[in-house]
Amino acid sequence: MVMCMISGNNSKFVPTRQTAGVVLAGGRATRMGGRDKGLLPINGRPMIMYISEILRPQVDSLFINANRNHAAYARLTRCPLISDRISDHVDHFAGPLAGMAAALAYSPMPYLVAVPCDSPFLAHDLVSRLHRGLQQQQADIAMAMLGDKAQPVFVLLSRHLLDSLVEFLEAGGRKIIHWYYQHKVAEVDFSDRAPMFENINTPQEQARIEEQLRVAL
Repeated sequence: MVMCMISGNNSKFVPTRQTAGVVLAGGRATRMGGRDKGLLPINGRPMIMYISEILRPQVDSLFINANRNHAAYARLTRCPLISDRISDHVDHFAGPLAGMAAALAYSPMPYLVAVPCDSPFLAHDLVSRLHRGLQQQQADIAMAMLGDKAQPVFVLLSRHLLDSLVEFLEAGGRKIIHWYYQHKVAEVDFSDRAPMFENINTPQEQARIEEQLRVAL
C-alpha cells in the first residue's frame, strides 16, 4: 500500500496520533450542475488544494476519496485515490458514508479523520480537538458541532467501526447521523471556528468564498 506520508521541512515526520485523513470528493454536486466540487477553481487554485494543504500536516497519511477525475486529483495532491466500494446501483454515488467506509478499509491506521472537499476554511487544529473529545468522552466517533448543530462530515472515526458501517450501507442505510448514533459519539464544539463550516454548493457561494479568501490572504 502506498501512503502519502507527511514530512516536515527539515526532518522526517514522526506519527503521533496514528491517524489517516481522507478528503471526501466523491459526491454528485447536483446543486453545482454536477461539476466536481473538489476541482472547482477558487482564486485560480482547485479547491482540493486548499483542503489538502491544511489537513496534510495534521495527519500521518492523507488520501482522497473520489469517484471520477482520478488523474486530476492524483496530479494535484500526489496522494492515493480511493473510490466508493458501495454504490446506489443507479448512479454509483452512495454518499459520504460510502467514502468513509472505503477509507477505513484502505487505511491500516486505528483512526480516520474525514472532511469534505468544499470547505476551504478548514481549522488547523481540527484533528487534535477531535482526538481530545474522543479521548475525554471515551467515544467511538468524534463529530464536529457548530453550537447545537451537527456537522457530520467533519469527523474522527475509530477503525474498528468498519464492519458496522459496511453492514449499515449494505442494508441500504445512507443517513450519516443514523449510523453515528448506533455508537458512542463525542460532540466537539467548534463555534470558535465557525468559518470552517462554510461550503460551496452554488456558483453564488463560490464567488462569496473567493472574495473571503482574497481578503484573508
